[in-house]
Amino acid sequence: MPTGPKQGRVQNSYESDEGLLRSGLKLRHLRLTAALEEHGQISAAAHVMNISQPAASRMIAEIEAILGVEICERLPRGIRLTPFGEVLARRARTILLEMREVDREISGLKQGTGGSVFLGAVTAPAIELAVPAIRKVRQRHPRIEISVQIETSAVLARELLASRHDFIIARIPDDLNPRLFEARIIGVEKACLIARRGHPLSTGKTIDLDQLSHYDWVFQPSGSLLRQTVEGIFVSQGAPLPDRILNTSSLLLTLVMIAQSDAIAPIAIDVARFVNSRSGLAGSIDILPIPFEINVQPYSLIKVRDRTLSPTAEMLYEQILREI
Repeated sequence: MPTGPKQGRVQNSYESDEGLLRSGLKLRHLRLTAALEEHGQISAAAHVMNISQPAASRMIAEIEAILGVEICERLPRGIRLTPFGEVLARRARTILLEMREVDREISGLKQGTGGSVFLGAVTAPAIELAVPAIRKVRQRHPRIEISVQIETSAVLARELLASRHDFIIARIPDDLNPRLFEARIIGVEKACLIARRGHPLSTGKTIDLDQLSHYDWVFQPSGSLLRQTVEGIFVSQGAPLPDRILNTSSLLLTLVMIAQSDAIAPIAIDVARFVNSRSGLAGSIDILPIPFEINVQPYSLIKVRDRTLSPTAEMLYEQILREI
């Protein structure tokens, strides 16, 4: 039977596959690819990996030799992943997240802590939904470790894609593909304008937009939805936009600036009411009476599509849904 050539081809294929398995991709290759995608520079990726830049370059060469394709191209400043590199980076994030979940769940079982959850949220739903949900979950499972990051939606969505959060309460930025996410709308954020108690505009009388533009303002960074909403109101009413602005995403810094100056800031109305309550700063700020509503785009409970939550993360996710 003329089986020699065919058997040879099968044997060569087997040896090739076996060689690929023996010298295949390792976790450090996946971590480097994910770091390259995030930072766009070999030096920055090497720093994250705690290796030298030449070592990172050698590791890239290893990856390309294993896959038989180039995963990145050098630019005058930094690098850009090729389509092959983008595929590898996307899969790498998923694999690294699953490995992190394995480590978390096994550590939780060994230590009796019940696991951990990484949550990101914009400010209003963090106070209104996340805090009561966390309190109830911890009453049942006091040793669960919960980490919360408060940031803008643009930052949180990218942190979620980079596998640094299990899920977020935010909005999907316009510059990201919504098909990457599984989102469930859970609320509309209403905002207000605040100033210190005793501010020149704290007279109880309704304030015109023209009066507001004469003061310093504390805004979230340019491009944030709350800022866009407020600025859109000024533009639609033909009022001059504020031009003396401090940009910050920090609620604490915002409140300090309001308390120590005549600045004005837009914040979520639930946050303003909490700050003004006995549990907060007990009346140190005023909510300014304005002749318009500030309704920000609805926020959602968001996770990455086709990414399974750990049992601990799923428990907090479901509790937040019950808080709505």
